Amino acid sequence: MALSPFHLAIPVYDLATARNFYGQIFGLSEGRSSTQWVDFDFYGHQLVIHEHPKTTTQEHAHTNPVDGHDVPVPHFGIVLSWNEWEDLAERLKGFNTQFVIEPYIRFKGQVGEQATMFLLDPCGNALEFKAFKDMGQLFAK
Repeated sequence: MALSPFHLAIPVYDLATARNFYGQIFGLSEGRSSTQWVDFDFYGHQLVIHEHPKTTTQEHAHTNPVDGHDVPVPHFGIVLSWNEWEDLAERLKGFNTQFVIEPYIRFKGQVGEQATMFLLDPCGNALEFKAFKDMGQLFAK
């Protein structure tokens, strides 16, 4: 089954800083934009950053425990190939990114073993990037 691209619009309270973060740090291509929003090609999906006053979750992220780590909620991200994930982790480290959860292997040796990392954009939106050596484990129980 082919996947359809998703569209996700998120609030950012500093459009210029967020635009730089997604464009320069992640290297995402820009699409349409205005003075209040910017479209990005987020690994084949449409991510739109919209200027908006700071939200409660951007100020104080809630967390839930997963595999011994406090995972920020809400968050969004993408499942990459293993090599893409490793390359992104190195790219982010090269930009001295402060991670909420450093890149590591979660559920090691268990069903659903995955590489994961969490970080915040400059406006406090939480992102997760993950990869599976076996994509068949994506929805495994």
